[in-house]
Amino acid sequence: AGAKGESLKELRKLSWSGIPKQVRPIAWKLLSGYLPANVDRRESTLQRKRKEYFAFVEQYYDSRNDESHQDTYRQIHIDIPRMSPEVLRLQPKVTEIFERILFIWAIRHPASGYVQGINDLVTPFFVVFVCEYIEEEEVENFDVSSLPEEVLQNIEADSYWCMSKLLDGIQDNYTFAQPGIQKKVKMLEELVSRIDEQVHRHLDQHEVKYLQFAFRWMNNLLMREVPLRCTIRLWDTYQSEPEGFSHFHLYVCAAFLVRWRKEILEEKDFQELLIFLQNLPTIHWGNEEISVLLAEAYRLKFAFADAPNHYKK
Repeated sequence: AGAKGESLKELRKLSWSGIPKQVRPIAWKLLSGYLPANVDRRESTLQRKRKEYFAFVEQYYDSRNDESHQDTYRQIHIDIPRMSPEVLRLQPKVTEIFERILFIWAIRHPASGYVQGINDLVTPFFVVFVCEYIEEEEVENFDVSSLPEEVLQNIEADSYWCMSKLLDGIQDNYTFAQPGIQKKVKMLEELVSRIDEQVHRHLDQHEVKYLQFAFRWMNNLLMREVPLRCTIRLWDTYQSEPEGFSHFHLYVCAAFLVRWRKEILEEKDFQELLIFLQNLPTIHWGNEEISVLLAEAYRLKFAFADAPNHYKK
């Protein structure tokens, strides 16, 4: 087992700076803890977990029209068309898969149930796992329904379990009133006030509240702020970093905000500031920008490692 632990540690180290596309599906399954490090047990684990997921579907999915569950199902149904990237969500097959994954997750996690934002968290896993089976460079233009049914079932089950693992670590983001998110936005505010007092003061003077723009940064893990390819690259690192999605994400958000300091300081109008912060110009971002952002976040994490305990969490 020692060697297994070592090899996982090694994988984390290598993955931190980005995972090559062709090995990303297997790397993510290992990093998330879904697949065992032990090679001999992988195939049987996959078969067992896939079977288990479809047993849940069998058991619960028909109840989506029951009175007790119809609110959940309706909310999922409304949210899926808001997913990005657009091209995928317009495919009925994809919609059907996402609805099942999210409904089953909600029923199995009554403490939080379904909360808006969770729908976004399936997408990176789904897209990465689809890539395992196709040659195309861009998943977005690929007709998912052309894949064999068995392949689609594997992708669906794997996406469900990996998303569940991710959510286990940030569940308090999605329980009633979302206390985890409220707390993280507060921490972000404190962190920025120490990193860049000028930006912090500027936002404060113009009465821009962090919750107005950063709620979504926490709720959707920046997925709404950067292109999907950037999210996938970010998640390589988040899955390699201890508490990547909860704690390290905070430093990434701080680095992300300060990255726009020039534009923020030039803007003197509340309305315009908010519009800017809610529509940051990242459409052309790629690995380069994400690497710079991650390096800066890493630097901040160390600079504040000896800060008061609430930064350590």
